[in-house]
Amino acid sequence: MPTSATPAQARAIRRRLLERVADSDDRHLTVLAGPSGWQPFGDGVQIKVLHESQGCLSYLLRLAPGARLDAHRHPVDEECVVLEGVLRVGSQVEVGPGGYHLARAGSLHAPISTATGATIFLRGAEPHVDQLLV
Repeated sequence: MPTSATPAQARAIRRRLLERVADSDDRHLTVLAGPSGWQPFGDGVQIKVLHESQGCLSYLLRLAPGARLDAHRHPVDEECVVLEGVLRVGSQVEVGPGGYHLARAGSLHAPISTATGATIFLRGAEPHVDQLLV
């Protein structure tokens, strides 16, 4: 005669089963760190696209010491997290590692520069040269 599992055993069996199902789900995307995938984006700036969906891009920008992006507009909200270095937004705001900056859709974004070099994660519209105000 079969015996019933205790509630704790049933939870453990369910957890193991769900972990196996999750581990076999191939709809995830992983982009590994390293030198591959980086492309020139401007003087002293490189871009690494992580994901694109419906006109929204997740990407990394790597700025060399002294690099600058001129003032520009954003067609949609753009979120930025500084991963390494210090980023200067305009003349007054410095954002260091772990710092967050949001540029609202349609807003005029002040120039971005870095004296130290910086790596930043961004999520927003695909960047285009015609958005720069030079």
